[in-house]
Amino acid sequence: MVTANAQRQAWRAVPELAALLGSGQAEVSCLATDPASGVAVKARCDWVHALRNGRAQGHTVKSFDFSGKHALVTGAGRGIGEAIARELHGGGACVALADIDFAAAQSAAAALGERAIALKLDVRKLDDFEAARDRLLAAWGRIDIVVNNAGWAKRTPVAEITPDEFDDVVAVNMRSVFTSCQVFGPVLQAQGYGRIVNVTSLAGQNGGTVASAHYAAAKAGAIMLTKYFALLLAPHGVTVNAISPGPTSTAKDRLTPEQIAAIKARVPIGRFAEAQEMAAAVALLASDRGGFFVGATLDLNGGLFLR
Repeated sequence: MVTANAQRQAWRAVPELAALLGSGQAEVSCLATDPASGVAVKARCDWVHALRNGRAQGHTVKSFDFSGKHALVTGAGRGIGEAIARELHGGGACVALADIDFAAAQSAAAALGERAIALKLDVRKLDDFEAARDRLLAAWGRIDIVVNNAGWAKRTPVAEITPDEFDDVVAVNMRSVFTSCQVFGPVLQAQGYGRIVNVTSLAGQNGGTVASAHYAAAKAGAIMLTKYFALLLAPHGVTVNAISPGPTSTAKDRLTPEQIAAIKARVPIGRFAEAQEMAAAVALLASDRGGFFVGATLDLNGGLFLR
């Protein structure tokens, strides 16, 4: 095993890992046998890789403990939503992966295995939210965590946006947050405990340079709804918070190589975020340790927008 001294050196070199290990939020068992400095450095890099990507390379990495918790994640069939579902499930939660693409939700749930179920849910429809609530309460008896992740980034020039498209984009990206909080808020309030996390966007903070006007406006509205429901539900043991992702690797397939290069050049950290990094932030807000976040929006943009 790597010696205690080698571990201390690695911890000093990686402060964020040291904090996680010291708090008991991460459990790391190293399989290296040579305590020489070269091996210790390699182990340290493996730890960082495991934390960033949510999977262990010869180690066991545990995030926040969600044992006994029951979570719903919308837009969970792929991308950030799927990563969030995987993160919560990895912490021990029962997770419902909801998506308008039911086949994608089923595939993602099957990959997780036990404690994961798939739901077909169109976030534009109140009836779908109510049906999801009723089904999950019947199956689980309670719902502890709701992650409103479903979104639709439409890149239409402002002069070409029709009233119908505007309404549809707002329905998916903003009204869905209201409907979800309206449907699930009373359930969590009655329990005296709950976590709601909304996935917004950098475009809702700075107007966006890649997204269109209706998307940016809808995400800004989602941030304000986060604050509204946070104040409404906080006295009842329910926290409502948000994350605001910047450039994320899941969006690369919708961008040209030139656009990708231009965005990376503007991000101080010099890269796109990984979906698992978004999931880790959601896990913090959804955890018991995140209980003092109320109405907060965590900026996850690599330094692209500071406030």
